[in-house]
Amino acid sequence: METTDVLILGAGAAGMFCAIEAARRGRRVIVIDHGAQPGEKIRISGGGRCNFTNREAPAERFLSANPRFAIGPLSRFTPADFVARIDRAGIAWHEKTLGQLFCDGSARQIVAMLARDMAEAGAGLRLSTGIRAVAREGDFIVTTDHGVIRAAALVLATGGKSIPKMGATGLAYRIAAQFGLAVIEPRPALVPLTFATQALERFRALAGVSLDARVSLGRAAFREGLLFTHRGLSGPSILQISSYWREGDALSIDLAPGGDVAEALRAGRTSAGRVALQTALARHLPDGVAAMILAEAGLAGRLADQGNAALDRLGALVHRWPVRPVGSEGYRTAEVTLGGVDTRALDARTMAARRVPGLYVIGEAVDVTGWLGGYNFQWAWSSGWVAGQAA
Repeated sequence: METTDVLILGAGAAGMFCAIEAARRGRRVIVIDHGAQPGEKIRISGGGRCNFTNREAPAERFLSANPRFAIGPLSRFTPADFVARIDRAGIAWHEKTLGQLFCDGSARQIVAMLARDMAEAGAGLRLSTGIRAVAREGDFIVTTDHGVIRAAALVLATGGKSIPKMGATGLAYRIAAQFGLAVIEPRPALVPLTFATQALERFRALAGVSLDARVSLGRAAFREGLLFTHRGLSGPSILQISSYWREGDALSIDLAPGGDVAEALRAGRTSAGRVALQTALARHLPDGVAAMILAEAGLAGRLADQGNAALDRLGALVHRWPVRPVGSEGYRTAEVTLGGVDTRALDARTMAARRVPGLYVIGEAVDVTGWLGGYNFQWAWSSGWVAGQAA
């Protein structure tokens, strides 16, 4: 039987970062992962360039049954702290919209940096290693495909259920439950939404069309790109709102944010009254979207033929288009998992389980889920760093 001080299950962003910090404290650290390569979700993220953090990461941009839990870890290891590490590693980066930070080159640079830092700190990495059983006999006893490892501290960093083709299984939830930790029901997040066949008929022909939109649900609202798909709606604005959406909820979508379509059309009656109403509306929306909205409004003919009431009704539909999804595309395409190990079972200062000495839970396995835009990677760095100071 092999022994170590800290055994980390999962060689993703949180697990590797935790390993670096624990090993730098002089702890004997082993990281095991079922995959053939470490950091696979890092590698595919951001179109292969890794949106590794955001300029700012306030706690209100993270969803949790206890929204305040994330404040401590995020304030102890900040986006600026991670950017400093990127800079020291010589990795060039750039800022996109809404504070999103990406590598100039390949996301593989981030994986290589983490692997190098782990090796230099003395942390061991065991890949292509499945976990068969976890038990506790004073220390933790983990049976793997390649033998048994005994560890004083066990860190659950295997992530959630998103992207099962990469091996995601929700293993952390099962191990946490085995030791008595409550789990908030997981569900796909940052995921495209789907519609019933009858509703989908309204815009099936628009698959591939994108536009700027503001999508709202209750107090949550996001103005970013929206994409029509053959199954429903996607794009950043939809992915964002999907974390708030529940079955039965209706969304309100402003298809032309920042303007007043009814007012613009009324003004156009004088200068361009002879043009077709669809042509006039297409100045504010893609042609196909304009045609769909007019069909739903039951309007046709020339712009000059439309009264104020009709144009107001049309404008209301453009700016508050109601849609009711029936589901999502699920974990297959979800970027992250909402829910996870209940934060009430964890100490935010260490990410340790309050009633199971030596057990830690970090990253996506925890009931903390960030917005789209680098927030979930920042949670991985922050929670991993905190656990690495204590495990």
